[in-house]
Amino acid sequence: MNKCVFLDRDGVLNVEIGRHIMKVDEFVIPEDVPVGLKRLKAAGYKLVVVTNQSGIARGYYDDQVVLDCHELLQKQCDHALDQLYYAPLIDHVSKSLMRKPDSLMLEKGMAKFNVDPSQSWMIGDKERDLIPAKKLGIHTMQIMAMVPETDIAEERVQTFTEAVDLILGE
Repeated sequence: MNKCVFLDRDGVLNVEIGRHIMKVDEFVIPEDVPVGLKRLKAAGYKLVVVTNQSGIARGYYDDQVVLDCHELLQKQCDHALDQLYYAPLIDHVSKSLMRKPDSLMLEKGMAKFNVDPSQSWMIGDKERDLIPAKKLGIHTMQIMAMVPETDIAEERVQTFTEAVDLILGE
């Protein structure tokens, strides 16, 4: 079985701007993110992005904006990411098990890459990111930059570098 790091996007892999990212030039990747992703990959982790993107259902942007942001992220990290899942719906439009705090995005990644949850992590900034991981027996880590602390997080860090260091035991 494989070990995996599941990653929320906004506030973890790119700078949280306090609203939906509606165009690629608003998608800012901190310098430590590509380095950290490459370190995790080199240590044998599968890397799977799981992100809610309700701005699509709200009509703020379309799927192409999300795909363009993900392509930019892949280029910045030398295509280290194994899979990028996103949930475009919102509950008041259509119930979706893909949308966190439901767990379908993580379950799909677990099945695709034969993931051992006991060796895996979910890094998120909000409680809803960590709820599905906890349900599935995946370790949870919260990046605390702009959000309140959640009791669901097993670990709390301030930066992506700190998260990677903790996972790698460095």
